[in-house]
Amino acid sequence: MAHNTKVEIAPGVEISTMGIGAATFGGLFTSMSDSDAVDVVKSAFAHGINYFDTAPHYGKGTSERRLGALLNAYPRNSYILSSKIGRLLVPTTQGADPDFADADPSVERKFDYSAQGVERSLKDSLERLGLDSIDIVFVHDPDNHADVAIKEAYPALAKMRDQGIVKAIGIGMNQIAIPTRFVKETDIDIVLLAGRYTLLDQSGAQDLLPAALAKGVSILAAGVYNSGILANPVKGATYDYAPASDEILARAKMISDFLKEQGVSLSSAALQYPLRHPAVKALLVGSRSSAEVDANVAAFNEVVPDSVWDALDELLAGK
Repeated sequence: MAHNTKVEIAPGVEISTMGIGAATFGGLFTSMSDSDAVDVVKSAFAHGINYFDTAPHYGKGTSERRLGALLNAYPRNSYILSSKIGRLLVPTTQGADPDFADADPSVERKFDYSAQGVERSLKDSLERLGLDSIDIVFVHDPDNHADVAIKEAYPALAKMRDQGIVKAIGIGMNQIAIPTRFVKETDIDIVLLAGRYTLLDQSGAQDLLPAALAKGVSILAAGVYNSGILANPVKGATYDYAPASDEILARAKMISDFLKEQGVSLSSAALQYPLRHPAVKALLVGSRSSAEVDANVAAFNEVVPDSVWDALDELLAGK
C-alpha cells in the first residue's frame, strides 16, 4: 500500500494512508519557521497526501492558525482536515509553554468537555483556521474527564455529525482504556491512537484494536516514532515526550540492529508496522521540513519482505 493510497475511515471520508500531524506547526520541542511550514504543506500535496491533523493544544492555537492560512491556498475539496476539542484557550498573563516553542503566550489551556465547551471550542478552531467547516473532530485527551466526555462531549459531536456540520467524530489519546470505552459505549467513527501500537509498544492490540475491528471503528496510528526514539535511537532521544530510559533505549537499539542486519531501515519498519493490523487504516506523521516529508514517504514505500516481518514479530514477542 502506497503512502497516497486513499482509504475510507468514515462514511464519505477518504484520506491518504499517510497524513501530516501538525503538532510541529505549534513548535513542538523546537521552533518551526514559517517557510518550513509552507514547504511541509507544499511537499505533502506534491506527494498526494491529503490529510492534515491539528489541535488547539498545539502551540495554543498557533498550529491551527498556521495550517489554516496555508491550506486556504488550496481548494477546500482537495484536503481532509481534523482538529480537536477538550481544551479551550482563555486569556492569561502567565502563558509560558515549555513544550511548544511557538506557543501563543497570551492564552492558557482550560479543560472543558461539556456540550457548551465543545461548541465554543469548535467555533474558536474554525475562526483560527479561517474556515467554515471541518471534516473530523476528535475528543482530545480526556484522561481525567472520561465520564463527562462520554456523557456530554460525545452527544454534542454526534449531533453535529447528524446535522452535517462535521463528517466524522472520534477520540484522540495516548492511552488505551478510555478509547476502548468510547468504542464500546458510543458510536464514534475513528480512534486516533498515539504511541500505543508501535515497534516499542503494542498495548493497543490487547483490547482497543480488537474492539474497534469488531465495531467497524477506524484506527489512525500516530506517534509511530514514540516521539523520537524510533527515528533515531541514541542517548538523549525522547520516548513519550520525555528522555528515554536506558531500558527503552536498549530495546530500540536491539530492534534497529536486527533490522539493519536484514537491510531494512528502522524508520520504514516504524512507519509500516501499525498498518499490518487490520483495524489500523492510516497513520499520521509529524514533519518539520519538506525533507522530512520526502524521507517519511520514501521510508513508508520501502518494501519490507514478509520474512523480515515474521522474524520481527518473533523478536518483539520475545521468542
